[in-house]
Amino acid sequence: MRRTNKVKAMAAVLFMSMAVSGCKVGSTEVVVNSGFSGSEVFRIKDEVCTLPETLVFLTNYQNIYANMYGVNLWKHEFQENELETYVKDITVSQLAQILAMDFLAEEKDISLSEEEKAKIKEAAKAYYDSLNDAEKQYMHVSEGDIEKLYSRYGLANKLYTHLTGDVNAEVSDDDARVMEAAQIYVTDENDANEIENQLNNGADFMSLAGTYNEAAEIEVAFGRNDVPKEVEEAAFSLENDQISGKIAVENGWYFIKCINNYNQELTDANKSVILEQRRKEAFDDVYSEFLKELPSEFNEEVWKEVKIENDKEITTDSFFKTYEKYCNW
Repeated sequence: MRRTNKVKAMAAVLFMSMAVSGCKVGSTEVVVNSGFSGSEVFRIKDEVCTLPETLVFLTNYQNIYANMYGVNLWKHEFQENELETYVKDITVSQLAQILAMDFLAEEKDISLSEEEKAKIKEAAKAYYDSLNDAEKQYMHVSEGDIEKLYSRYGLANKLYTHLTGDVNAEVSDDDARVMEAAQIYVTDENDANEIENQLNNGADFMSLAGTYNEAAEIEVAFGRNDVPKEVEEAAFSLENDQISGKIAVENGWYFIKCINNYNQELTDANKSVILEQRRKEAFDDVYSEFLKELPSEFNEEVWKEVKIENDKEITTDSFFKTYEKYCNW
């Protein structure tokens, strides 16, 4: 029930509506095809995404993840295989979505202006010049490859802005409100009845929480849609320091003590989350329908041979930041 806001700096684009799991692009099954060259990873319609292009995304994602939480995740061997699979999936997912969105942009007569192309050219030069020899050799990229990637990425961003431009940007304080509370959650009805009885007789909430709580944490922060409806209705009616009665949910019972019924900072952040969700829904309404009939092919043999490279010289992680610096139109 805890609300966590993990800001993922891996991409400027916020249209993460399509997930790739194995060989799947949206709702379209990807055909594993032996007719690819050794440098082609997947094809959508008549456009191909090459191995050097995927390695740019893969390398940046792996280095962003490496220190995302203040520790190098790749050094924890028990997580390595799972993390490698996840980062490879994210790479194919993002690139496939970008390519698909560019076809949708073409259908809607959306294209990059000459000024935008010039900015992309500047960004490509800046990013390419930031690469050391080991990185260039590993990714097998030219400055032209980077410019092509930024052009695809920029057009996808422009389409997303176009499709979400009419979304209502007003989010009320009440809809976005995030409160801080202490909780007790139990799965045994006898325990719930005992807690209720002790609270009614003036027992200290935090002491009872320390004894009975089965949830991972006692002190939590949450918005309206982060908790079961029964908890939401009870919790958001509380004033500071008030304690709810016994709240029955599907698999147990909650007791909530309100610590702060309106956290301004978290509420403001939640407004951005709600607004982006609205934009995503507006985008999905158009994009998902378009994606259904989009023919796709995936070169599984080439992609399964790609491994995460942990060479100490390959540290580039600024692909998306460079785009934001030059192409934030």
